[in-house]
Amino acid sequence: MSSDPSLRQATRVWARIGLLSFGGPAGQIAVMHRELVEERDWIDEPRFLHALNFCMLLPGPEAMQLATYIGWLKHGWRGGLIAGGLFVLPGVLAIMALSWVYVLWGQGGWLAAVFFGLKAAVVAIVAQALLKIAKRALKDGWAWAIALAAFVAIFALGVPFPLIVLAAAGFGFLRGRGGERIEAQNAAQTGARPSVLGTIAIWLVLWLGPVAALILTLGMDHIFSQVAVYFSQMAVLTFGGAYAVLAWVAQAAVSEFGWLTAAQMLDGLAMAETTPGPLIMVTQFVGFMAGQSGGLATATIAALITVWVTFAPCFLWIFAGAPYAEALRGNPALTSALSAVTAAVVGVIANLALWFAIHALFAQTQQIAGVELPMWSSLNPAAAGLTLLALIAAFGLKVGPGVLIIGAALAGAGLHVLGLA
Repeated sequence: MSSDPSLRQATRVWARIGLLSFGGPAGQIAVMHRELVEERDWIDEPRFLHALNFCMLLPGPEAMQLATYIGWLKHGWRGGLIAGGLFVLPGVLAIMALSWVYVLWGQGGWLAAVFFGLKAAVVAIVAQALLKIAKRALKDGWAWAIALAAFVAIFALGVPFPLIVLAAAGFGFLRGRGGERIEAQNAAQTGARPSVLGTIAIWLVLWLGPVAALILTLGMDHIFSQVAVYFSQMAVLTFGGAYAVLAWVAQAAVSEFGWLTAAQMLDGLAMAETTPGPLIMVTQFVGFMAGQSGGLATATIAALITVWVTFAPCFLWIFAGAPYAEALRGNPALTSALSAVTAAVVGVIANLALWFAIHALFAQTQQIAGVELPMWSSLNPAAAGLTLLALIAAFGLKVGPGVLIIGAALAGAGLHVLGLA
């Protein structure tokens, strides 16, 4: 690496990145690439992509884990904690404030109209993310085939995300065996690996200790225990980054637990898209809505529990796995496996984009041969018009996420004035 900043310098930069990290994983990764690779030369392009592909393989939000990985690479576990923590903190504060506003005033009138408009921006932003990731990941026919197979598996066959990711990784690993190894440089000063078992033990206690305490004191039927257990399971079983995670959360939180409606889930996603921090911060809103029947204090605690069990495991994955990812950098089988996972994620995100579009545009859906499809008679013309305009702005006029979000919110308010939203 060309540049080694001090911990104080790095802290300032990670705070800046945390405040600028809008637009979901694609936008956040672009911000990190600009700040760390292009402008400051802290890490070179191949190493950045290697770290990104490794984080794609992990369960949970890849952008936050990428920040933690690079922070660890430069300054050890302290750097990782600072980078990951500052990446998340602005979003936690913003989503908490918006959740209170939403429950108190946001489900009717002007704020409801603003969220109506934001849904159109969400569809366009997810579509943008899909295109950006596809351009980066789908470099050959095999990658396209993996992405298509992943989409069909999840959309038409209902194959669980973990199985799709593991199958892609296994296929890529077998395909890459026998390739020529590229020798990697030794890891930075952080490459002196601590006891992995000790690291795992510490973070398992920090992560699952509070979960066990909630279950033992409150029982499994309490909403705090339910939220802690569900989102802990999610942290282990959801692969492929934030967009992939959201599809499972949306299905489970809406259909299985009834914590919120599909429309409220889209509102939560709009919140996460309009605030800094990982897109997976929408889970904080889901936790808040799960606890709101017990009052705002209960909702706030449920949201904070959700944040903890969502992000604590991310530090475990990075601190235990990153030293080995660095040691194996250049291994052709591992590189091929990581690339295959990234390709499969494109198919998963395509499924999510379709799910969001269906629920943003149509009031009702139906199950046909086990596949959720829209009822065409329930199409909302105003939503369709706004979404079309958002797509034209995003792809035709190259409007960025920030301007798109503001424009969509104003359009929703304008429809409210006209009595159309």
